[in-house]
Parts: sequence; C-alpha cells; structure tokens
Amino acid sequence: MERILFGDNQFFAVNHISDEKSRSQSIKFREDSAIIKTLDEARSFGINTFMCTTHDRIANICEIVRNDPEKYKDFKIYPCMPYAHKYANAVTELGIAGTIKQYVPGNLFGSILKGGVAYLSKDFLSIMELLVDAEMKMFKGVNTPVIFLQNVITDLFLGLHADEILIGFYNYVKKKYNAEAGFITMNMPKLLDVLEDGGVKNPIICSSINKVGFRMSGGKDLYEETLKTRQFRAIAMQVLGGGAIHPKEAIEYVCNLPNIESILFGASSKANIQNTVETIRHFDSINKA
Repeated sequence: MERILFGDNQFFAVNHISDEKSRSQSIKFREDSAIIKTLDEARSFGINTFMCTTHDRIANICEIVRNDPEKYKDFKIYPCMPYAHKYANAVTELGIAGTIKQYVPGNLFGSILKGGVAYLSKDFLSIMELLVDAEMKMFKGVNTPVIFLQNVITDLFLGLHADEILIGFYNYVKKKYNAEAGFITMNMPKLLDVLEDGGVKNPIICSSINKVGFRMSGGKDLYEETLKTRQFRAIAMQVLGGGAIHPKEAIEYVCNLPNIESILFGASSKANIQNTVETIRHFDSINKA
C-alpha cells in the first residue's frame, strides 16, 4: 500500500468539525467533475490511491476512470462497503424488490434464489458473498487491490462474536476478486485478536489513530502497545481527532508511531492536499534520517 491514501468524506458532506463546512462541501462537490478535479489534484502530489465508500456517485467516478485508462493507469481504488445509507434510501424509494433489482449483480433470479436459500438456511456467509458482489458491481474494470469492510459492519460482527463472517469476508475477497481484504474498525486491538485467531496473517486494519484517543476503543495506550508489539498493516484515519488537534501536531504524532503503513486523509482544496502531503513527507524524512 502507498504511504498516503486519499479519502472521500469531503465529497459527500461528512465533516467532523463543522456542519457549515459540510454544507459548503455539499455544494462544492455537487457535480462529478468537481470530484474528479480534486482527485487529479491529489494525483499531482503523488497520491494514486482513493479509498472510498460505495456511494452511488462513485459509480460515475469509476466510469470516468474506465474511459481514460492511460491517464489513470496507476490509479487504484479501495472500495469500503457497505454504504448503509444507500440501501436505506433505495428501500424507501424503490421498495425491497426494486432495491434488489437495482443492486444485485448478474442473473437476478439466480441471485435471489441464492439469497433466499441462504436466508432460509441461515447461511449468513452466502448472504455476505451476495452483498459483496452487489457492492463490487460498480468497480468492474477498475484496479481494486484492497477491499474494505466498513466499521459499522466490522464492529457489529465483533460485538456479536460473529468471527466466522469476518474471516469469510477475508477469504471471499481473496478468492473472488484476487484482492486483499481490509477492515475498518473503532476497536483495532480486538479485531486483530479475532483475525489472528482465524488464521489471517499480517491483516490490513484501518482505525482511528490520533493523539487524543478519539474513537479509539480500548484507549490510546493499548493502541500504541499493539502497534509496537504485533504484526499487522495499520492504516491511520481520523488523525486530527475530530478537529481537536492542530494538523502539524497530529501528523507528527502519527508519523512517529511504529507500524503505520498508511495515513488516510481527505481534503477539499489543492492547498490543503499539498500541505498535508508535505507535512507527512517532512516528518517521514526526519524519522528516516
């Protein structure tokens, strides 16, 4: 994985600091061309990996990428699934049958049959595979070397002790899409225990890692100890602690931690992208010296 990953919160009006800024971003990115412009600006600073939800509008971005293979030959997308609001909105607008028709890939009858049998037999692994296929439909022909399970589902399964579904996701992504599975969580130490117990070696785990312990279940000290002593590939997100930490201080903290393979951030302007990239590279260069 690349050291710096670009996220999508700003494109879909997700801002942990300001509702006003969320509204402003919603207006700024109402057209797909504005999203592509910002992605191209990130690429100009050497960021070639876009980590994003499976929001409906991402399908349009994938279409643009597919239609210009030379320009985006080194560009990678890390899908993060599921985007729960998409399904909730679709059921409201289209009904259950309409939602299935909208999102289930391949032969509709066969897919419904598979899902129906799975439900009746409580074969949740088959349901999971069906939903992964539905979410991956928009990414056909796009380079997706890592596919993530969103924290809302990862942490639900952790709480339910449904470890076999987490391991099943890892195995299915590898088998069906020749990709690595990644997991987003608010409880990195617990998830690592479960994945290791399930035979997953050196897993990819994306979690909140920041100086103030924002959304770090178990606490900052446990996270720091886990990073120092255990083998996995960590991606740090929410490094600003929901806006509680000055960017330079926040990035310095994360760059000084061991075993942080990648840092995920989002930004809505070229200047902010440049400042973040240069700050990460500055502290990385100091640590390598």
